[in-house]
Amino acid sequence: MPRRAKVSLAASAMSDLQAVLDWYTERGARPAGLRWVADLLDHIQALASHPDMGRVVPDFARPRLRELTRPPFRIVYRRDPDRVRVVRVWRGERLLTLPPGAEDPE
Repeated sequence: MPRRAKVSLAASAMSDLQAVLDWYTERGARPAGLRWVADLLDHIQALASHPDMGRVVPDFARPRLRELTRPPFRIVYRRDPDRVRVVRVWRGERLLTLPPGAEDPE
């Protein structure tokens, strides 16, 4: 049986998830926001068993920087040998920027 990757979320990803919840809450739709956050966390947890299921992020073309799409969101993560670190959870139409240290060193 393949080893499971350790999955963690960077502070930037946690902040992104909170922003999703806040956006829905401000519009009087907190239950919908909670469902979205739960759904996104389910997708993130699937990376433990399938860490390579995301595609290489086309914005950066770095092999270890990958993303899952759960429209309208992008879940961007760094894939290391036994670890997955989620660095951003953003709406797909936003310009993607990464926190320092998220990209692969060349």
